[in-house]
Amino acid sequence: RAGVKCCQDSSVVNKFQQKYWKTKQTLIKVTGKKEDEHVVASDADLDAKLEVFHSIQRTCMELLKVIEQYQRRICFLSQEENELGRFLRSQGSQDKTRAGKIMQATGKALCFSSQQRLALRNPLCRLYQEVETFRYRAISDTWLTVNRMEQSRTEYRGALLWMKDVSQELDPDTHKQMEKFRKVQAQVRTTKTSFDKLKTDVCQKVDLLGASRCNLLSHVLTTYQTTLLHFWEKTSHTMAAIHESFKGCQHYEFSTLKTLQDPMDKLAKKKGKKKSKAETEDGKKAETTDDQCVKKKKKNLLISS
Repeated sequence: RAGVKCCQDSSVVNKFQQKYWKTKQTLIKVTGKKEDEHVVASDADLDAKLEVFHSIQRTCMELLKVIEQYQRRICFLSQEENELGRFLRSQGSQDKTRAGKIMQATGKALCFSSQQRLALRNPLCRLYQEVETFRYRAISDTWLTVNRMEQSRTEYRGALLWMKDVSQELDPDTHKQMEKFRKVQAQVRTTKTSFDKLKTDVCQKVDLLGASRCNLLSHVLTTYQTTLLHFWEKTSHTMAAIHESFKGCQHYEFSTLKTLQDPMDKLAKKKGKKKSKAETEDGKKAETTDDQCVKKKKKNLLISS
């Protein structure tokens, strides 16, 4: 019984020490303290794969936001184009000249273009659904594996710290210390085996994730590209036909008001002109009176002399 109790106590202490060194490694990682450069360098390929994974994760979220904005703007542009087309058709129906026919033809073309533009939403909706499904399934699954790998890496590096601490106090002649070192060494091997397995899983899943996303985008975007080309072909043919029908039409000369004057400004300017005109006339009258006075004075001087 005493032997069993001793083994249980040893097991509890061992687990406590494992958690202690794991927590210490976690604090080192969180605080950003410098770790052993050789240990960090051994995981360089894994860290590169993690960068790729985080890039895929981030760009998928950005792509979903861009698709949402693109769909909203397509709807807005189609609505504005349709409104302009209806306006031209209504105004053209009231004008019996050649210009009215031109407005009606242009209005019909714009309405047709607005309807065709909405067809772009179908492949975009499909793209959004596919990317969202990819994010929820493939990326989430890889993310769970990455989290398990990070926990395993923390345990492994914590075990390395523990072994380093024990080796500094190691005395080969002391049986108890050697036994403790062997236990820590066994713990390092166990955690390394688990970490290496998860490390391989992460690298393989990230490679598969990148290839899957490329296949997904190339497949779905082909449909969007085809729809977009059909849209431009149909609208360009319609616009080209209208352009041909416009040939030989008389061109109109348009004059545009660059500035709009307020009526009160006009009134103020008129009053200012009248006032300046009156002041000018008063000045001329004053000059005439002064000239007459000077002439009278000269005449009186001549008579007196």
